[in-house]
Amino acid sequence: MSDSRAADPSRQSLWRPLRLLQAALDADIARIHSGQRVDGLKPSFVMELLRLHACGPMTIAELAESVQRTHSALSQKVAAMREAGWVETVVGDDARTRKVTLTEKARRVVGRLAAEWRATEAALAELEDEIPYPLSRVVSDIEQALERKSFHGRVAERLAEAEAEDHA
Repeated sequence: MSDSRAADPSRQSLWRPLRLLQAALDADIARIHSGQRVDGLKPSFVMELLRLHACGPMTIAELAESVQRTHSALSQKVAAMREAGWVETVVGDDARTRKVTLTEKARRVVGRLAAEWRATEAALAELEDEIPYPLSRVVSDIEQALERKSFHGRVAERLAEAEAEDHA
């Protein structure tokens, strides 16, 4: 093995399999969209489209809070969804605000998206029934551990230890 390969810490990752699993699941959902002739819809858009359908037009800040994302991340996503023709922005309650609303294209498929969401949740529940330690339990357990000690604190401690070893 070359020195550059040995020096690359990114070759080891505890979380990469989870990211790859989620990407594979998203790819399967995208295949469902293609089979239903819902072109140009990314699986990552569905929650926001369903939320807008259920709650009506919202500002980006309201939508971001609703789906637990940052304003910046949601602003970028809304721009992508607008470019793909799923949402549009309209004047809000006063001339200074803009609200995100579904386009006719989105309204035509939102019923199918809701059915897909329910089917996805049922399939995930089925998967969790087949494994000894469900992912939802893993997430809950990690959240509880992070309440005891933050991830930031854990990483900062490891960095401090590494720096102390380097200076020793």
